[in-house]
Amino acid sequence: MQLTRHTDYALRVLIHLTVAPSGRATIPEIADAYSLSRNHLMKVVHHLGQGGLLDTQRGRGGGFTLARPPEAISIGEVVRHSEPDMNMADCGSCALRTACGLSAILKAATAAFLAVLDRHSLADAARDKAGLAAIIAALPSPAAVSAPCA
Repeated sequence: MQLTRHTDYALRVLIHLTVAPSGRATIPEIADAYSLSRNHLMKVVHHLGQGGLLDTQRGRGGGFTLARPPEAISIGEVVRHSEPDMNMADCGSCALRTACGLSAILKAATAAFLAVLDRHSLADAARDKAGLAAIIAALPSPAAVSAPCA
């Protein structure tokens, strides 16, 4: 099983906000720092805002922050919100589906996977705040990335 790029970006955004000194970020800041598509990141942030995981503010001085403390956001919640389809196989059109037990096994495996993620919060994923903050501080800033060469 592999998580989608959407979920990967969502988790990066949330971890970034967890350790950011101001607790606030912008699309250009995160897109430039992690070399992500601004358009795709905008969709991810919008989706996280719709799901109540981020508070977003548009316009000058805008950006986004966590809607709840990191301890109150489970990784399982983020994955469920970001993954549109957690089915590991498409058994719907399979000729074997009426007698095959694989579908139930895969559903149980998915439930176990999500149960583990539910036991961990965003704060757990960012428990090395100092290490993560140092890495984030060393990432290029939007101003440095977009500054013209002299």
